[in-house]
Amino acid sequence: MDRRPTVSIIIPCRNEVRFIGPCLDSILNNGFPLDDLEILVIDGMSNDGTCNIIERYAARYPFIHLIYNAKKVTPYAINIGICAAKGGILMRLDAHAVCESNYIARCIRVVNNYGADDVGGTLRITARDKTLAGRAIVKALTLKFGVGNLKYRFSQPEEPQVVDTVAFFCCKRELFERIGLFNEKLTRIQDMEFKRRIARAGGKIMLAPGAFAEYQARSDFKSFCKHNWVDGLWIVLAFAHAELMPVRPRHLAPACLIAVLLSTAILGTFLPLFRWAFLAIAGLYALVGFLLSLRIAAAEREWRFVFLIPFTIAIMHATRGFGSLWGVVRLLSERRLTHAFRLVLKEQSA
Repeated sequence: MDRRPTVSIIIPCRNEVRFIGPCLDSILNNGFPLDDLEILVIDGMSNDGTCNIIERYAARYPFIHLIYNAKKVTPYAINIGICAAKGGILMRLDAHAVCESNYIARCIRVVNNYGADDVGGTLRITARDKTLAGRAIVKALTLKFGVGNLKYRFSQPEEPQVVDTVAFFCCKRELFERIGLFNEKLTRIQDMEFKRRIARAGGKIMLAPGAFAEYQARSDFKSFCKHNWVDGLWIVLAFAHAELMPVRPRHLAPACLIAVLLSTAILGTFLPLFRWAFLAIAGLYALVGFLLSLRIAAAEREWRFVFLIPFTIAIMHATRGFGSLWGVVRLLSERRLTHAFRLVLKEQSA
């Protein structure tokens, strides 16, 4: 009888020829016993040579398996991996992630010893390309002013820390039996909705000390803006396909900011009070961004950051905010806005 692995690692991917090799190498060299490991790479019909790389690894390591995802969408890939996995503990990683030594063992330790339902490590964001724009994008993604209090991007706890979300997941198989699989209707942000279901079920999400993974973010403004627009759109569209509020209030902050600025700007053309309100809000926002950029520019000795970082944060918030507002329009046109309001009210009364 074949020995069952301790942990199954699920990696959804599509057209990741540049990244899948380093990701797999980081798992293989993580210090975790390979006899206790299963790696499932769920490929969304890649056409760039990604599958050839995975097949070479699978030929060398029999515990690496390539599984095809004809739907090409992330939640389907994750669910395929969960259903195919044999391990008692399931862990998800992205193809862009490179795990530092003992990442796997440190996450599993918290799952087993601290009653955690879901565990992740600290994510170190780096730029895919070491350009000035890429470096500015990394700063925007790792500032609280940019992304809110995402502790897995900032915190490096000495003991396991209870948080409201972590990157990816590491959990016992029983969690999916209790709260279900990933919502396949959510093309994006399916992880946010999954974490909300864990919280609603009384589960505990924890950040594992000493567990670090590097994640390479987009380095050009065109793809950065597109990614944030789509994320912002799905933050709202998710309300049409969920039975509980699928995101936390901080995810709606960019939409609220843009809505307030647009409202005060329009009303300010008629009433001076709103004109001053617009200038006060926009001015305070710009001032905070400028002061943060001054500190970063001095630390990095890169004075172009004084202007580039506030610009990067602003376009991130603007594209997310406008994407979410377009999502509201979509829900209104599909007559699903009432359902969204019900979820918000249900959340407030819970």
